[in-house]
Formats: sequence, C-alpha cells, structure tokens
Amino acid sequence: MKAATRQRWISLAAGFVSLLAIAPLALAGTPQAAPDAAAASPFSTLPSGLPDLPSLGEVMQRDLRTGLAINGFDPVSYRLGPQPLAGRVEYELIQDRFAWRFASQANLEAFRDAPEIYTPAFGGFDPTGVANGVAVDSDPSQFAVVGSRLFLFRSADNRQRFLQDTGLLAQAESRWNTVQRLIAH
Repeated sequence: MKAATRQRWISLAAGFVSLLAIAPLALAGTPQAAPDAAAASPFSTLPSGLPDLPSLGEVMQRDLRTGLAINGFDPVSYRLGPQPLAGRVEYELIQDRFAWRFASQANLEAFRDAPEIYTPAFGGFDPTGVANGVAVDSDPSQFAVVGSRLFLFRSADNRQRFLQDTGLLAQAESRWNTVQRLIAH
C-alpha cells in the first residue's frame, strides 16, 4: 500500500472513531456528558497484547491490520534455508513497538540478542523504490540476503534488477533518510 493511501485510510479511521464518539450525543436528543478521553480513544478498543497503531517515527513495514512486522514471517529464517518460514503466535516478541513472529524459540532468542542483524534493510521496504525516493511495500517472499543484510522486494523483477545493478544499493542508502521522513505514519 502506498504511503499516501495508507495516510488516507488512517485519516478515514480517525474520522470514523470521532463519529462514533459523538453519534450517541446527536442521536439521543438530550444533553449528555461527553465521554471521557480514555473511552473515546481508538487504542482502547484494540485487543490486549497487540502493539499500538502506527505513530510518528515508525519506519518498519508492517501489516496495519495485524501489527505484524514483515507480515509475520520469521526474520531469522531467511538466513537458515532457501525459503522464509511463517512465524508462530507462541513465538512472538514485541520489540521497538513491532510484533515479530518466529518459527522457533531459538530463532526468537537469536533475534532478541541481535535484532540489527536480522531486521530487514530499509525497514522492509523495497530498496528499488527507496533508490527512487519512495517507500514501496514489499512481499516478504521476494528477498535476497546480500552480505549480512536482508532485503525484501515488491516483485521478482525488482529483486533481479537490484541484484544486477550494484548502484541501486548506494542510491537507496543515500535516499533512505529522506524516504523515512516521507513515510505516512
């Protein structure tokens, strides 16, 4: 989902929550006390155990419906086999406001000990998009481990292009700080 579309959805959701907060007052026809701020908060309706909704300063791609980083794939598993593994709910870790899932307790512990090694480069956004100055969501099944870094791509074509054009990594790195500021939080 593009950053502008995500921002529109967040704005629509905030408007809907506001409507829900004032609708009982308008429909009742009699003056009532306004609901307290905690009751009107959209965060109070989230199931317990989930991280808060996206906020300023977040730069990791995650599923806005579930709150899972890299769509629930185990970030450690990218280095252990030919295909990444889906994480399991019983091996979930919330770190830096992101919910990460792992295929095993050993993978969870490896990530907890060294998240900088296993966290995808560019917050999980497609580096070819970052090289062009935009945050492009990726498909966690399209990946490459180059050196010690994990890169996620939107498509197989973007992956192939990135692997063939060594200049794309330098472009992406030079534009990443600017792209981070453009991401709709």
